[in-house]
Amino acid sequence: MSVYWKAVKLGENLILNEDNGGDEKILGGYRDTKRGIDAYATTGGGYDPGRSMKDFDSIENAKAFVEHFRPWELFGAHDETVDSEVKPIATAE
Repeated sequence: MSVYWKAVKLGENLILNEDNGGDEKILGGYRDTKRGIDAYATTGGGYDPGRSMKDFDSIENAKAFVEHFRPWELFGAHDETVDSEVKPIATAE
């Protein structure tokens, strides 16, 4: 298993890859929009307004907010750490 940030169109998603190259689960993410930086972390089920926040002053703070919840542990990945390298946006071949 691995946990990493992956670039998307307006920001990055935090990803859990269970088998290194296969299925990716989105654990949360941030979006940098013209109205500000918004971030969210997934829940174990249902909606939890405490796991979503708007108007961060920096991308680093938005990412720290998401990582604080350790959402990968919802999938049994208790000993994982977040890879420091951001994966690029996937391109069609």
